[in-house]
Amino acid sequence: MSSHSKTPPPPAVLNHLTTMFFGISNQTEFVKGIQQCVNNIQGQQGIYSGDNLFTYHRNLSFLEDAPLMQAVQKHAQTDVERAILWRFSTVVWGARNGLKLDGDFVECACYKGTTARIICDAINFAGQKDRRYYLYDLFDHDPSMAHHAMPEHSKLLYQSVKDRFADAPNVVVTQGSVPAVLSDVAPEKIAFMHLDLNNADAEVGALDVLFERMVPGAVLVLDDYGWLGYRAQKLAEDPWFAARGYFVVELPTGQGLVIKQKD
Repeated sequence: MSSHSKTPPPPAVLNHLTTMFFGISNQTEFVKGIQQCVNNIQGQQGIYSGDNLFTYHRNLSFLEDAPLMQAVQKHAQTDVERAILWRFSTVVWGARNGLKLDGDFVECACYKGTTARIICDAINFAGQKDRRYYLYDLFDHDPSMAHHAMPEHSKLLYQSVKDRFADAPNVVVTQGSVPAVLSDVAPEKIAFMHLDLNNADAEVGALDVLFERMVPGAVLVLDDYGWLGYRAQKLAEDPWFAARGYFVVELPTGQGLVIKQKD
């Protein structure tokens, strides 16, 4: 018998399967089609299904990221939130990168605070005493507003989000319209920024104020950039970035990604 121990087999690759897809005319038939595809995948490993993504034989490394997955399991409560795990992994990556840089974090718009809460837990942001995480949103909606309503917009949402971060005093929750509110409350240096405004004018306005405050190496995630339904944002942002020598990379998640360079 050989004295050499056998190399243990590699761990099984995990899957993330949801049935949350957008823009589907017949959800039942669509999901049946996805299931038929899954049934015909050799090995049936590394499958991601949901958030208008279907891919397979991927490592899906974020499923083995314990801090991220614990935060997602705790705070992702809806079908949509569970489906957008890959998006969560992208912003957590950007936030972790920001911990190596000088500056604060920014998210416009935070809605219920789910993404920011996942980031905070995954990277222990409450322990970052010398940093602030600035969250902005209108939190309420009326038909005159340019952005579309979200299910939990209400006059109570602002306080609900503040309560959600009661244990993280370095998270600053501000109610107001972007970019106007940025003249009142905004950091001077930004190490990570996430824009999810669903509105081209508002996002360009936020960029006008905040992009120059991003420090070299800081990651900017544009949540809506790659989504056809928000194409107006891409069409407005592409020339804005090009004028400054940047090109946005469109991710399969529908997000856009920019890394700030030295001026």
